[in-house]
Amino acid sequence: MHALRFIGKRLLLMIPILIGISILTFAISNTIPGDPARLILGPKATPEGLEALREDMGLNDPLYVQYAKYMGGIFQGDLGESTYSQRPVMDDLLRYSPATFELTLFAMFITLLVGIPFGVISASRKDRIADQFTRVFALIGVAMPAFWLGLLLLLFFYLKLGVLPGSGRLDGGMSPPEYITGMYTVDALLTGNWPVFYAAVMHLILPGITLAAVTVGMITRMTRSSMLTVLQSDYIRTAFAKGAPENRVLYGHALRNGIMPVITLLGMAFGHALGGSVLVEAVFSWPGLGQYAVNAINYLDFPAVMGVTMLIAIMFIIVNLIVDTLYFFIDPRLKHN
Repeated sequence: MHALRFIGKRLLLMIPILIGISILTFAISNTIPGDPARLILGPKATPEGLEALREDMGLNDPLYVQYAKYMGGIFQGDLGESTYSQRPVMDDLLRYSPATFELTLFAMFITLLVGIPFGVISASRKDRIADQFTRVFALIGVAMPAFWLGLLLLLFFYLKLGVLPGSGRLDGGMSPPEYITGMYTVDALLTGNWPVFYAAVMHLILPGITLAAVTVGMITRMTRSSMLTVLQSDYIRTAFAKGAPENRVLYGHALRNGIMPVITLLGMAFGHALGGSVLVEAVFSWPGLGQYAVNAINYLDFPAVMGVTMLIAIMFIIVNLIVDTLYFFIDPRLKHN
């Protein structure tokens, strides 16, 4: 009962958050200088043609009327039509989002695989060489711009060494796997297409590392900070005094009690990775939401910009809802609030 009440409260909070995001995004999109009608018709468009297109697109209506029409379409599952691709925005989102989600999930996998162990090692070797190395590593990851790191990785591993592919999701001439989820690695696994699976994983490595650099630094620093506090506890000292194996104490006892702040940060890290994919996709020519959003902004494609923003916001809220739910079950104190 407590769990259902907890989840229900979080779901109710999603409504005003999404409404606020939609209002803010709509207002910002419509204050960007430029005329979508002129971009569509070109520089040789006549004033009559421009006025007719503006009227047809509803650009002459007051902003509150445009917003009301847009929200009415959302409740009917209609996000409008992209002026750039000339397709429904919903179809475009379904087309481009799997590539972005695949890249983001791969980056989060790297984050968990590297960030948590590095944080544990750093805390257990405080002020030693291993600690200094992981702290510098985390600082570089947080501080280095994603586009710069991506260019360096391309220069070294693709152009110089030639050991990893540089752009796209698959090798040239290779056909995608049978469509199931739109994520090539998952679809290739489900259909047993191992050459495509291998190629898809190889193409994920460089953009995945680039996207994960910041989140690895975030998780490493948070894990270290949380573990340092837990390692000062009496029960940890007692376990070491009794001769318990170090790995059992660190990962079986200390990390279990120090993981809760890390889990909370993972939701923020996922949102950061999802938003940071815009730059990474541009560097690696990754055909996902990032490239779609950049094209939409360049062409003043307001429906597409709104659609991408709302989708990312919904995914971020869902991930944080999952994190809050996990936190509720992990921390018994929340069950009695």
